[in-house]
Amino acid sequence: MNDRAVELLEQYDIEVQRTRKGRGAIICDTNQGCMILKEYSGNQDRIELQDRLLKQIAQAGLVQAESIIPTRDGELSVKGADGMNYILKTWQDGRECSIYEKSECVEAVKLLAKLHGSMKLPSDTQGIPMAFSPSKEYEKHNKELKKVHKYLKQKGQKTWFELNLLNTFDFFLKQALSVTEEWKEYSEAQSHEAAPMEEVAFCHGDYQYHNILRGETGWFVVNFEKCLRDNPIRDLYLLLRKLLEKGNWSIALGTDLLEAYEKERPLPAMSRIDLYYRLAYPEKFWKIVNFYYNSGKAWIPGRNQEKLEKLIAQEKEKQAFLDEVFRNVENLRG
Repeated sequence: MNDRAVELLEQYDIEVQRTRKGRGAIICDTNQGCMILKEYSGNQDRIELQDRLLKQIAQAGLVQAESIIPTRDGELSVKGADGMNYILKTWQDGRECSIYEKSECVEAVKLLAKLHGSMKLPSDTQGIPMAFSPSKEYEKHNKELKKVHKYLKQKGQKTWFELNLLNTFDFFLKQALSVTEEWKEYSEAQSHEAAPMEEVAFCHGDYQYHNILRGETGWFVVNFEKCLRDNPIRDLYLLLRKLLEKGNWSIALGTDLLEAYEKERPLPAMSRIDLYYRLAYPEKFWKIVNFYYNSGKAWIPGRNQEKLEKLIAQEKEKQAFLDEVFRNVENLRG
């Protein structure tokens, strides 16, 4: 971050005592506590939505989360000399949630369930965004996968990574297409039966261990910039996938994490089915393919090969996890 951005702090009604560099941001010790100044790339509607949700979370008092500090003029963001927008938010010094400590993973899931209880807005709220469509997102991913598949088949001399990727492509592409089609059919059937909602749900959008901090006053959730209108199961899916990939799709770990969430916030049948399809879609494969295709192909990092090998090695465990933990999904869909 440009050090000149510190000058922007003069637009706030705070007394800055000290500043220090953080990860892509400037951490400020002030007379009103610790704060963080960072770049903001979203539009005005998004930051207003973020601010409204954060105020609602604070009012509910169930979860400690960041809040956006307005300028003296009441603006939620300021423009720097570099043309970038910046936002100032409350902050707590602390460490990230440890993905290697099961007790902390369980705490993170419980925290998420409480957070979701505070992230609903009345359906008649002015300027409320359209709901995100996971099936449309995966249809887009599928088109990208087909494009890369065709490219690899037509490519002449292939690297070892490209040969391995091509050898597994048919399996994962078929899986992606099948999951997307099933999910789309189910979602369309449910949408015809759904009653009008008085409230609409939002989710954090990037709920992972980097954004769950342990400070002096307990857990503190940050970086709500990707918040969006979607089934809150989106957050649970993201956290579960990250943790289960690290834990080799342990059935015991997954079961304990789901139980921890449902003790705070029971999952309706449709949300459980939603979670199943999000986990069943080969998103990790798409990420590997997308990174490969959109980066320079003259030199392919060895890390790509490692990720592909790990994905393939875990596929059996992943399917066993889905079959065991979601074995009642067929009955729920019926």
